[in-house]
Amino acid sequence: MPTNFAKTGLLLAVLTGILVAMGALVGGATGAVIAFLVAAAINLFSLWKSDKLVLSMYGAEEVDEHTGGEFYAIVRELAGKAGLPMPRVYIMNNPQPNAFATGRNPQNAAVCASTGLIEMLTPEEVAGVMAHELSHIKNYDTLTMAVAATIGGAVSMLAQFLQFGAIFGGNRENNNGVGWIGVLVAAIVAPLAATLVQMAVSRSREYQADRLGGTICGHPLWLASALRKIETYARGIPNEPAEAAPGTAHLFIINPLTGQGMDNLFSTHPNTENRIAELEKLATEIGSAPPAAPSHASYAPGSSGAAAGPWGRAPDRPRGPWG
Repeated sequence: MPTNFAKTGLLLAVLTGILVAMGALVGGATGAVIAFLVAAAINLFSLWKSDKLVLSMYGAEEVDEHTGGEFYAIVRELAGKAGLPMPRVYIMNNPQPNAFATGRNPQNAAVCASTGLIEMLTPEEVAGVMAHELSHIKNYDTLTMAVAATIGGAVSMLAQFLQFGAIFGGNRENNNGVGWIGVLVAAIVAPLAATLVQMAVSRSREYQADRLGGTICGHPLWLASALRKIETYARGIPNEPAEAAPGTAHLFIINPLTGQGMDNLFSTHPNTENRIAELEKLATEIGSAPPAAPSHASYAPGSSGAAAGPWGRAPDRPRGPWG
């Protein structure tokens, strides 16, 4: 975990370095500060309204303890284990099994799962997924990504200024000795580099959330099993809202976009097999044994045996994802 936090800090420092270099080419320190402030204003507004915007985009509906059934109970139990305020809980009518968390801080957070996830995964696996999402909230990952987006947005803004100046004139002889060809190259390469760093930040946060999520639910292999299933199903079940707004793909526990079979520099998510391998290591570290053939029945709250899960209370309503 400390290594991943250090990696995130290093990547943000690299982004800042790219911004400073671009600012020096455009207008020195003043140019960098102006671009940063403009980008910050845009992204802070987005951060403040992001939860409502994203939830609306995916047609998510809020549920409570009466309408959310066992799913709501799972989130409530995990939030208590994580030491978090109870987030708002949403369900989106989407056949692709997936989930995401949003909100600027733990006091204004929401978690959302698709109907596909609730229907296709066992309650143990759902618990692993929601523990992962609560970890994003606990780690303030939405804020971290907003900072990365702010710096990346400022770099893109400065790059546009450079492209305009290099193409349409400007002072080609006074670009700190770089020359207009160098400026044009920088204008093309810098935004690409900033995007790669932003995606690397996103990938590092997923590893952190996996580890903390496995610790919160107490069974890292529940999450590992869920990741394997979601990865398989997501490739064959389109997520139409995500396809229409690919910029939201990084929010999900598994990349919701089809045709993303290869893990590369442009991926917002780590390779799933690598994530599973890390979770298996964690399970060994904390001595968590894999549950024997998990199923909805084996997970019934209040049932006896280790496979009953952490809920430990008898159901007072018909079971199932809707109560």
